[in-house]
Amino acid sequence: MTTSTTIHAYAAHSEGADLEPFEFEVGPLGHNEVEVKIQACGVCHSDLSMINNDWGASQYPLVPGHEAIGEIVAMGEGVSHLKVGQMVGVGWNSDSCMHCSPCLSGSQQRCTSLTITIAGRGGFADRIRVRDIWAVPLPDGLDADSAGPLFCGGITVFAPMMDFDLKPTDRIGVIGIGGLGHLAVQFARAWGCEVTAFTTSMDKEDELRELGAHKIVNTKDKDALKKLSGKYDFILSTVNASLAWPAYMAALAPQGKLITVGAVAEPMGIPAFSMIMGQKSVGGSDTGSPDMVARMLEFCVRHDIKPMVEYFDMKDVNKAIERLESGKARYRIILKN
Repeated sequence: MTTSTTIHAYAAHSEGADLEPFEFEVGPLGHNEVEVKIQACGVCHSDLSMINNDWGASQYPLVPGHEAIGEIVAMGEGVSHLKVGQMVGVGWNSDSCMHCSPCLSGSQQRCTSLTITIAGRGGFADRIRVRDIWAVPLPDGLDADSAGPLFCGGITVFAPMMDFDLKPTDRIGVIGIGGLGHLAVQFARAWGCEVTAFTTSMDKEDELRELGAHKIVNTKDKDALKKLSGKYDFILSTVNASLAWPAYMAALAPQGKLITVGAVAEPMGIPAFSMIMGQKSVGGSDTGSPDMVARMLEFCVRHDIKPMVEYFDMKDVNKAIERLESGKARYRIILKN
């Protein structure tokens, strides 16, 4: 099967630079590899972090984008469970070895030689190549144009609900109602939980109730959090900022869990006694395996869960990034080819 080896993309050529048109060669299609013609790609805050080298690991030229949706246009040898013409999504990860212990146990997102999508040239492009297992088919009933954010923001908040055994009888608090949090609220409501949204933006109150929040708490009001002592079985933080962590620990019920998916740069500073008293726990979560991504997509179709999105043309990528930086997006941005 023949395919073009030139990919047309948008790349940052240095730390914090605007994205510019960029072409690169990818060579022959590899074994167990698929090529996807990108229809749409979400813009995530992690893309911005990589452009700005906030984590000290960026390599330039850098093609961001890890929420890509598109059609398989070519398949390498060894690909048997997919077909040309199939619509798939590609998230944070693009390759895993398939023979290390995490891969063999079904946690391919924790592969010891994992390739993240941005590191291998991301989705702000006309096409992308990934290992076949990371091209997850879209189920019937899922809108392709708006599905991209589910492959990063969605699985990032869905995975801890699975991994840390969220129960339908639980009371859950979601901290930060943005690109991740607005999906977490929808997931938790469909799960059957009592859902509280913790936000600094009370102008979102009506919108949050429509998304499924039973209660909204203004986190600027310190007294409001104090009144919730011992209430929550599960608190999920989606923010990248340091918070009053002891106050949130106090809001947990006995054996409650505080889970962060936000990449907080500073140590969290949680007193040992806040965990000891009541056997409470603190944890973190990454993304999910291809199987978990597929389960999440089915869950979304079953419960009519959708990201709230704004669209930009791919050529207007820098305007889209400016919109993301402004903090005014409701709630995810998608680039369309």
